[in-house]
Amino acid sequence: QVQLVESGGGLVQPGGSLRLSCAASGFTFSNYAMSWYRQAPGKERELVATITSPGGTTNYADSVKGRFTISRDNTKNTVYLQMNSLKPEDTAVYYCNARRQLPFYNYWGQGTQVTVSS
Repeated sequence: QVQLVESGGGLVQPGGSLRLSCAASGFTFSNYAMSWYRQAPGKERELVATITSPGGTTNYADSVKGRFTISRDNTKNTVYLQMNSLKPEDTAVYYCNARRQLPFYNYWGQGTQVTVSS
């Protein structure tokens, strides 16, 4: 059974930091690109960051470049999102995603709430 379980969300003041984790099970983690998406109220889900495997190539949305860092530990089947210099506009539910192309598989976590507010 495939599972992606996010953790680490919460309430933080502007300028603060949070580290999200996503623990994966039920599939061969190292064969999948891992991504973080987010969805704010009334808005569409958007891609925040992606990390490939193997190789660990990363890509970021322009809105988070220089503030967020995605990383993965294939020995722990876990992907992380370090979020620094948080802004109120980063408030959203953050979702973990696992994807591979050939064959195509696409999995989602249940999401974790991040609220940036004073």
